Amino acid sequence: MNITTKLKVFVIDPTPRFHETYSYYFSTYPEYELTGIYPSIETALRDFDQESPDFILSETMLPDLSGVDGICEFRKKNPDVKVIMVSEENDFQIIKNAFKNGAVGYLTKPITKNRLKDALNAIRFEGAALSNEVAREIINAFRRKTYSGFSERENQIVEYLSQGATYKTIAEELFVSPSTINFHIQNIYLKLDVNSKSEALQKLQNLDCA
Repeated sequence: MNITTKLKVFVIDPTPRFHETYSYYFSTYPEYELTGIYPSIETALRDFDQESPDFILSETMLPDLSGVDGICEFRKKNPDVKVIMVSEENDFQIIKNAFKNGAVGYLTKPITKNRLKDALNAIRFEGAALSNEVAREIINAFRRKTYSGFSERENQIVEYLSQGATYKTIAEELFVSPSTINFHIQNIYLKLDVNSKSEALQKLQNLDCA
């Protein structure tokens, strides 16, 4: 992108009350031009060829096609378009799918005037932008240990146990019954040849991660 010219931006947000907010924000950015605000991916795609936006700022949760899936549709039209996701959530799986599909930024709400401008500038000059919360979630995801002898569910439970969570808390987080958690924990103890949580955590510290 030519950094000496005003860059065009599409905003995709299904909530009308935020449209006025975005219009105000962009009225204060001399480097960026808001050329369209849309409630869905489908409506934005209709104007894409005519307007040729440089940036797309899109919600992840939308009424028709999701914002994450919409990234591919926009990049089919222009592989160089810069897509930034906006979300209430910082779920690692959603973040991972967004960047896998070609997003260059991921911002968690609330979005202030200065935060949005900083994100646009970061992408314009440096290539990517992340909220601090998103960056932490990505770092934490890569720090999580997985053990080759355990199933995916057992690895999830081990992660919670290592954080000091109770059986009840783990059950609530994983949307299963406490008895199901107890069943998995007994299997974990058997595989580790231990009889208690403290012994299990001690032994896990000495295991190599897969």
